[in-house]
Amino acid sequence: MSLKNKHVLIIGGSSGFGLQIATFAAEAGAEITITGRNADRLKDAVAKLSEIAPSVSSFMVDAADESTLENLFANIPDVDHLVSMAGGAMGGGFLSADFDTIKNAVDEKLFNNLKIARHAAPKIKENGSMTFTAGTGGRPQNASGAIIGNDSIRTMVQGLAAEMAPKARVNAVAPTWTVTPLWRNMSEEQVKATKENFSKMIPLGRTATIQEVASAYIFLMENSFITGQTIQVDGGITLVS
Repeated sequence: MSLKNKHVLIIGGSSGFGLQIATFAAEAGAEITITGRNADRLKDAVAKLSEIAPSVSSFMVDAADESTLENLFANIPDVDHLVSMAGGAMGGGFLSADFDTIKNAVDEKLFNNLKIARHAAPKIKENGSMTFTAGTGGRPQNASGAIIGNDSIRTMVQGLAAEMAPKARVNAVAPTWTVTPLWRNMSEEQVKATKENFSKMIPLGRTATIQEVASAYIFLMENSFITGQTIQVDGGITLVS
């Protein structure tokens, strides 16, 4: 299934995985709509994508603020493919982490994406798709809320896939820790140490590139016979963790 002349909406498309997905889709001839929470990053992303995409539009959206989602879906044309990068990361177990930190991690992963799905479903075209973002690499005792959120995404896409069939497909991608702008507030030394730590745990001996992770989302958009699945792009870390 070609992405040429398809409308691809990426929630969180102004940097990192989202921007790379938008770039790949634009190179394939798709019309792009991206959202972001930072005006400057959104402006820079639009400028970059405008050099290659036949059409680019953008919206300021905070998935935690449902009114911004309502505004987005009220003001865009129907969508062939939706990608959501909504969700964050956290550390700490069920006892060691602050309660609100755990709750916020679940809210960011599950409930914000559920809001996105419910608003997006009527706008998805025939033979379209929705792709969400889970994750791998943490364990319940050191990433409690994130683990619940990631497992919930897997469950959610199974339910949505059954409800959306045969009109559209619903899947998820689950990367492990990757060097992206998500870690912009960490020091260079912290990023380097985290990368080295994960490289030791990952059977392939390294962390992924942004391009390797982004290509999985493109694959799920283009393959019209995959639904209800979560693809782990993690170098095999789930084999040993």
